[in-house]
Amino acid sequence: MNGIVYDARRIRAYEGLLTLGEYAGKTVGWLDGLWKEIVMDSALLREFMYYLDHHCFLDELQCEGYTMTDLYVWQMDRYNLVREIGKNTESCNKEAMVLNAFYTMYLMQRDPAGYVRRLTSGEGMDQLQ
Repeated sequence: MNGIVYDARRIRAYEGLLTLGEYAGKTVGWLDGLWKEIVMDSALLREFMYYLDHHCFLDELQCEGYTMTDLYVWQMDRYNLVREIGKNTESCNKEAMVLNAFYTMYLMQRDPAGYVRRLTSGEGMDQLQ
C-alpha cells in the first residue's frame, strides 16, 4: 500500500460527528455539510478532535476574540431566550448546541463583523442556524 495515506483520526472524528448528530437530531445532510467545513479548516478540525477526546473545548481557535466556549454559551442563551425560560433545562439538547457552536465558528470566520454584531447587539439572531 505504498502511497496511500490513512488518517484514522479523521475517520474517528467523522464517526464522532455522526454520533453527536444522532443525539442532536441532525440530518446526515446537515452533518456532511458541517464535516466538509471542519475538514477543510485545520484549526476547526483540531478543536473538534479535542472536543471528542475531552468533552470540552480547547479554545485555541479564536475569531475576533470569541472562542468555541463563547459560541456554545451564546447558543445556550439563544435556546433559553427562544424558550423564554431563562435557564438551562433537561430538554436543552447539549449535543445540538455543540454542533451549532462549531457551525457558527465556521460562519463567523467568513463574516466576522456580521457575527460580532449579532453576538454583541442581539440583532439578527434569528438569522443564525
